[in-house]
Amino acid sequence: MTQTHMAREVAEIPEAAARFLDRSRIAVVAAAAALRRQNPGLIATVARGSSDHAATYLKYAIELEAGIPVASVGPSIASIYRRPLRLAGAACIGISQSGRSPDIVEMMRSAGEGGALSIAITNHADSPMAQASAQCLPLQAGEERSVAATKTFVTSVLAGLSLLAEWREDEALRAAVAGLPAALEQAVKLDWAPLSARLSRAPSAFVLGRGPGFAVANEAALKFKETCGIHAESYSAAEVLHGPAAIVQAHFPVLALGIEDAALPQLCTTAERLAAQGADVFVTGADVPGATRLPSVPGLHPIVAPLVMIAAFYAFVEGLARRRGFDPDTPPHLRKVTETV
Repeated sequence: MTQTHMAREVAEIPEAAARFLDRSRIAVVAAAAALRRQNPGLIATVARGSSDHAATYLKYAIELEAGIPVASVGPSIASIYRRPLRLAGAACIGISQSGRSPDIVEMMRSAGEGGALSIAITNHADSPMAQASAQCLPLQAGEERSVAATKTFVTSVLAGLSLLAEWREDEALRAAVAGLPAALEQAVKLDWAPLSARLSRAPSAFVLGRGPGFAVANEAALKFKETCGIHAESYSAAEVLHGPAAIVQAHFPVLALGIEDAALPQLCTTAERLAAQGADVFVTGADVPGATRLPSVPGLHPIVAPLVMIAAFYAFVEGLARRRGFDPDTPPHLRKVTETV
């Protein structure tokens, strides 16, 4: 069978990560210096789709590492409602693979006018969003032909983590970021065959996570929808117990994305409880009674571990899509670049 664009692009993730770290180093250093000058007490993010999941990842990373609150801003506040926001002393990070969606561009322009330090994360350094922003971190990911974003998601998060490490002058995080290409190389070769067998005919599933792991749970659920036709919903491993767990009955599939951080014991408790309800639970990062453990890359800094995990998921879900009879490159009713107002 001819290799899909998605499969090729997943295989390119380690190389794309290394390319970003090499070619965008100067841009990261400049943006980090601008952040230190601004010394923000608040950071806003502007994004949609997979890029918004990258923004959620950075929200947790920044709050955990810098202790600064991060809030997502609806692009329509600027593009449709034309309401200026008072962002003096803040920073605003916009994330968009194309950098062309009018609502994202307008919100970034408005944020700058409102006093924020605006930073664009995009694969196109000459895009309207980049031009509307004070700083730009070019992803250097190369062309991405599959509608489902993979290497641009990984490099978007990588750009944000690189910026965070440089801004805070965090040597442990700097080292973890530098090691990501090697860790990603391991991740895209992991075998999640037991989960593929379970989901080959499944109509729905839950994906669980906590902290930065919740961000990649959001991304995984989206990829289940757009590449495999699975109605997947993502939840915090705490939030799922506030109602959604009621529909988890015999053989309901649950993917719990555990990483080795302070939230892992609670995620495992939730996974064990759902397995006791009869769910078919698959978990990473720990052994859980009644659940099937999936392999992951061990020994990683907890802030970068979820990013490595999503690379493993991408390799898995591309194969699952083909197993279910879908072409992961061309999901129905979707286009590569979605421009909203």
